[in-house]
Amino acid sequence: MSAPVFLRIAVPSPLRRSFDYLPPKTVNIDTLRPGQRVRIPFGRQEQIGVILAITPESNIAPRRLRHVKAILDETPVLPEELLGLLQWASDYYHQPIGEMLANALPVLLRKGQPAQAKAEVRWQLTESGHTSSVDTLKRAPKQAALFGQLHEAHPAALSALDFAGQHTNWRAPLRALVERGWVEEILLYGLSTPNETTEQPLQVNAEQQAAIEAVTAHTGVSCTDAGKGRKQGSGSFGCFLLDGVTGSGKTEVYLGIIAQVLQQGKQALILVPEISLTPQTVERFQRRFACPIAVLHSGLSDRERLDAWLSAGKDEAGIVIGTRSALFTPLARPGVIIIDEEHDTSFKQQDGVRYHARDLAILRAQRLQIPIVLGSATPSLESLLNVEQGRYRALKLSARATGAALPPIQTIDLRSQPLKEGLSKTLIDTLHRHLARGEQALLFLNRRGYAPTLCCHDCGWLADCPRCDARLTFHAGKQRLRCHHCGTEQGLMPSCPDCGSTALRALGQGTERIEEALAELFPEVGIVRIDRDSTRRKGAMQAMLDSIHRGEKQLLVGTQMLAKGHHFPDVTLVAILDADQGLFGADFRASERMAQLIIQVAGRAGREDKPGQVLIQTYHPEHPLLRSLLTEGYTAFAEQALRERSEAELPPYTAMAMLRAEATNRDSPQRFLRIAYELAHKLGIEQVELLGPLPSPMERRAGRFRAQLLLQAPQRGPLQQLLRALLPKLDELAEGRKVRWSIDVDPTDTL
Repeated sequence: MSAPVFLRIAVPSPLRRSFDYLPPKTVNIDTLRPGQRVRIPFGRQEQIGVILAITPESNIAPRRLRHVKAILDETPVLPEELLGLLQWASDYYHQPIGEMLANALPVLLRKGQPAQAKAEVRWQLTESGHTSSVDTLKRAPKQAALFGQLHEAHPAALSALDFAGQHTNWRAPLRALVERGWVEEILLYGLSTPNETTEQPLQVNAEQQAAIEAVTAHTGVSCTDAGKGRKQGSGSFGCFLLDGVTGSGKTEVYLGIIAQVLQQGKQALILVPEISLTPQTVERFQRRFACPIAVLHSGLSDRERLDAWLSAGKDEAGIVIGTRSALFTPLARPGVIIIDEEHDTSFKQQDGVRYHARDLAILRAQRLQIPIVLGSATPSLESLLNVEQGRYRALKLSARATGAALPPIQTIDLRSQPLKEGLSKTLIDTLHRHLARGEQALLFLNRRGYAPTLCCHDCGWLADCPRCDARLTFHAGKQRLRCHHCGTEQGLMPSCPDCGSTALRALGQGTERIEEALAELFPEVGIVRIDRDSTRRKGAMQAMLDSIHRGEKQLLVGTQMLAKGHHFPDVTLVAILDADQGLFGADFRASERMAQLIIQVAGRAGREDKPGQVLIQTYHPEHPLLRSLLTEGYTAFAEQALRERSEAELPPYTAMAMLRAEATNRDSPQRFLRIAYELAHKLGIEQVELLGPLPSPMERRAGRFRAQLLLQAPQRGPLQQLLRALLPKLDELAEGRKVRWSIDVDPTDTL
């Protein structure tokens, strides 16, 4: 009789453990591998799990174990190196292994769908359709409605889901548009179609060339050999911080590195922080490389995402571009990983399965023995310290690639100044001068909506969110009040609910209000507003960017969506309307983030041959952060910030974790965290300091009261030791079942 075999399986659940099962009775044991998906009975339901290990031992008697119902994959969907990375991440971030693996898989694979690519039908305008007028469809209103939707989305292609969400019986009128030659049907397999012709590389300067050569020395081929098409040996790990001023040509360095990686028959993985940056990145890479590109981000359909994910693992895509979770894409022949805007907090997952994609990407590159490039004009303090300590190698790009000078930055003291909806006279006069020359101007305000507060002028009533310790934001376009923290929404009331007065006033400025004020001041000028509200519709962001590049819009208003990575050649004036938002933040990282934002936004000005100018409106022009940043630059600011962090014993010089709890009543989170404090204290790991428990800065959010306990240590070792001992005890607490609690290792947000 053969020895028993057990399958150790990760199941999507909040339990911090794996589960043992018996194989299906009819399966050939030799065909089983870690990383394969299985269908299993779990409680009274069925779940899709992933095999972690095939082992001859189990702590549970075989008679008590259940059989796996089905093996879903012939080969592992998670290769060995990726499975190992996810298991490490589960241990380090103390996240349940089942949820960690489920987070890495596309939705359709989580649901048990076959790991096979399948074309999705989409529709887009033809060239004839794009130039045709909807007026000719007056007698065909259904065709007109579909045609209008396609025009708004152009050049994006729309799916059946896009049409079904807005129209009934849409297939026949769409077929009529196809017959007219205005619309064409296309099949998508999750990959971009390679261009027949590609652009030639730009001429790089000495610093760019040095950066390319430094990285490609680790890819297994030298620049000279790559030019001759020779394939050299395997690569080696190296972590490079590409620290380049805004407009210094970091993307051209990425392209130069990727060209040589592709020449070796290897793949490149590029992570960007925001979905809004993905289309322009993809377009730039499509123009340069004649290879399929896989794109992965949350804006795709489930089928598109699965097809792109599979194509990378099958070596069909030479380049993979995506946001945070694209890190977990299988790579058939990995050659390099690139993290663009490495400082961006979007790379940290803030809820659910908490992990930092940048940090895990570095570990993945190390395990794969390939180079990784971290690019930024405003590197994180963590990365700068790693350079200082010799863990990363710095590659500097000190000048703009076009030869343009960095724009001068001036402050506008708002004290005692009359304002027109938040716009100073100095700024308005400067706008007139730039617009009169036919140039573009960008106005930055990191606050969407019309106004952050609605107030009764007679009694002082304020529109508070009923579920959060926050105000409702007034959105004038839809006459709605919305909470930007929990999503609560209601219509604008005609009168004050307290005193009945109709004297309701919108206080403060959001991007909607600035857009309205600019329309009054500059009625003949095209204005575009880019924020999360204006770009919800598929294809809207790209359409707006296209209108900017065509010169149809001279005034650009937006939030940080507009500040990151965009290249607008005709923008010569950038105005930061409210720099004071980040100067007095409660989080110890607030000043770092504000400095990064100011430099990133300022970098949109004067990127070509026209000189740029940057104006910052503030009530605190003498604030030391602003003074240091504006007079000495980001590098000097970062050096000062690192000295302050060191003296205060804060990250990156110490290790930190945040234990959070929330419940529908105020007492339960505090009670749970007090017990956690006592348990942690009894473990006797003296190097770990416990701070709290305290109510969160916004105590009530989405109807739940929140509290937090901060754990801090000089090194990661003692902190990890305490968490490994503490968390199993918390899992067993009766008090823990009365709250929703989580652990966040290396938090980027302590609020």
